[in-house]
Formats: sequence, structure tokens, C-alpha cells
Amino acid sequence: MNVEIISVGTELLLGDILNTNAQYISKELAAIGINVYRQMTLGDNIDRLVRSFEMAFERADVVLTTGGLGPTGDDITKEAAAKYFGQDMVLDQESWTVIEDMCARYNGGKDRIPKNNIKQAMFPKNADIIPNPNGTAPGAVFKKDGKRIIVMPGPPREMKAMFKNSVLPLLMDENSDIFRSKYIRFFGIGESGLEMKLMDILNSQTNPTVALYAKEGEVLVRVTARAKDEQECMHLIDAKIEEIKAVSGKYIYLIGDDSISESQSEMEKVVAGLLHEKNKTIAVAESCTGGLVASYLVSNPGISDCFMEACVTYTNNAKMRRLGVKEETLEEFGAVSHQTAVEMAMGIASTSNADIGLSTTGIAGPDGGSDEKPVGLVYIGLYYNGKVTSIKKVFTGDRRKIRERAARTALNQVRCLLVEE
Repeated sequence: MNVEIISVGTELLLGDILNTNAQYISKELAAIGINVYRQMTLGDNIDRLVRSFEMAFERADVVLTTGGLGPTGDDITKEAAAKYFGQDMVLDQESWTVIEDMCARYNGGKDRIPKNNIKQAMFPKNADIIPNPNGTAPGAVFKKDGKRIIVMPGPPREMKAMFKNSVLPLLMDENSDIFRSKYIRFFGIGESGLEMKLMDILNSQTNPTVALYAKEGEVLVRVTARAKDEQECMHLIDAKIEEIKAVSGKYIYLIGDDSISESQSEMEKVVAGLLHEKNKTIAVAESCTGGLVASYLVSNPGISDCFMEACVTYTNNAKMRRLGVKEETLEEFGAVSHQTAVEMAMGIASTSNADIGLSTTGIAGPDGGSDEKPVGLVYIGLYYNGKVTSIKKVFTGDRRKIRERAARTALNQVRCLLVEE
């Protein structure tokens, strides 16, 4: 089945409203194996919308629309669908009763309902009307000669409920197979680098399918299988994940369901979980990241069991006074160095009596860099069990991106340590 999505609303074209509806629908349809052939965004113009239906049905079996179901003159989606199919609009009394009751409660009586609200209860006689539990604009399935236009309201809260409760089950009933997905999060490798490692898998994929998505400093991979039952789906997915692990396993830090797919990163949650699981404590000394590492950690409920303390030692004097970094170290090697990162990690672990000491020191920019120490250079120190190490990274991007990537790379160092523990 091929589907096209048409988002209706001049406010979308003007950039006044972000079109999250198309993203949501596409993702939900992909999860059940329905191909979204194209997305379009149109203003409130009935003739253009009718022409868009004509173009869409050259490729699609079903057209899904969002927006344009309100009571005002510029809400024209139903009218355009009816015009395309050559159908007349009539009042659906059952829909009007529901709308009338809702409007009466909102406006303080039926006598105060604006007359144009009745427009929302107008449909062709053969339309299948879809109730809207969260608003006054019902959806509908317009149909003729095997073609279907399914219209839904524009407000995301209304659209999502209607899609999930009515439209998605309708489309799934026409598909005997089921679809399931798992997601894999990668850290320490870019999208293009991961694609090269997975090239053989990507070029030979049939079922399951494998898709890559770039996140902020990470890559997300979705593995989706189609089968007759849940068990077969998961068997296919797990086998494909093992293939992916074989060529890129060292970069994987989390495998899970849809719940791990939305955020830019799940690193802080994973590290917090490992600290709890391993019963380890941590303290953090930050310079260039300015408290971001600590902020990421404390975003997790219950982290107080593991997180001892943090400090931002931005100046050399603060590094010496708070962490015991030697003056001669700073004079000989500078604040941004392996030696300083090591002494910072040792100092915070010692003064807080934490199992793990973590430090960051670097040049976030946009100024302050040199040929020897460019903007983006960061050293990350890690102390654990009497041993201390540091890694050197050079990040690209603006000041915000450098700091964020440095902070999450620091947390990844802790993750790697705890996984091996």
C-alpha cells in the first residue's frame, strides 16, 4: 500500500507552526510497513488541494490529510475532497449533535454557538465519519472507485488520538502481516562512517529493513521486520542485530524499543543505570563543559545514591585550590593538557571520596585556540581504583556543540569503564 500525506494550512507554509503531524504519521506507518510515497504541504486553497489529490492518486492508494477541518471559511479540506470525488456535502445529524453539545458546554449554551460550527458536521452521504474525542472536528474517510482520502484535524493532540484509535487500525486491518522494530544507539562513530561499516547489510536488506538516523553526536539505527506473528518478527530482528554487532559492536551503547528513539541521546540514562547496577559513586570536575556533565547526570531520578559532587574549576587558581592541580603542571603543560586532566580527575575523586573521578578541560571557542591547541581540543580524565587515564579529542562545531559532545564523550568513558568492570 502506498500512502501520500498532505498537510493543509497556510500557517504551515509561513512557518508559524511546526509540522509535527507528518513526521508522526510517517513514523507510525513505517512501523507497520506502509510506504509513504510523498509528503506535501499546501495553503488554504481549494483548487490547489484538488489538483494535489489528482497528482497524489497517480502514485498512491490512500491520501491522508491533516488540517482544514475547522468551522471557518479557510477550512477547505473536506470541501476539496468532496469536489475531487464529485460528491455533495450534507448535514450528518449524529455528528452535529455531538458537536453541538461540546460547543454548548464551551460557549455557555446552545443559543451562543456560532452558526458556522455546523460546517464541521457536513459530509458526503457515503463518507465513513471518524469521531474526534479531543475536539469538535470529526474526521472522515471519503471514498470512490477504490480511492480513499482520509481527513484528520490539524491540532496534534486531536490528530494523534484519531490516527491511533481509528485510522491506524483501519490500515492495519488491510495488512495480514505484523511489523515490529528495535532500535540501536551508537556513540563514537558518525552516520557516514557507520554506513560504510554496514554497507553489505544495507545493500542486501530485504526483511528486516535497516535504517540509519543521525542524532546529535550519535547515530540511531532502526531494524524493522515483517512476519505473521510476534515471535517470528523478533527472531528476524535479533538475527539482524547480531549481524550489525559483528561489524560495529564496539560503538553500540543501547538496544531497545521505540522508547529510546526520540531523544538526541540516552547516554546519561545508561550511565546512571550502570552506576546504580555496579553500586559505584562518581564525582566530576569540569572546566570547558561548565557543569554540563553534572547536569546530564542529575537529570536522572535517584542519582543522589551515586553522584557525590561536582565542581566547575574554570581558572587555573580554582584548579589548584579546589583540586590540588600542581602549579608546575599548569605552567609546563597548560590547563588544556593530558597532565592537567589527570590531576583534576585524581583531585575530585580524592576530595569527594568517590569511586570514580571524571574531569574535562578544553577549548570550547570560538576564540582561544592555536595551531598547537585548536578550538575543540578537549582532554577527558578518568580516575578509578587507583588508576588514572585521559583521552584527547578534537570536536567540531560551535561552542554549544563542542561542550555537549565533550560532556557526553566523558560520560561514555564512564560507561565503557563500568561495562568492563
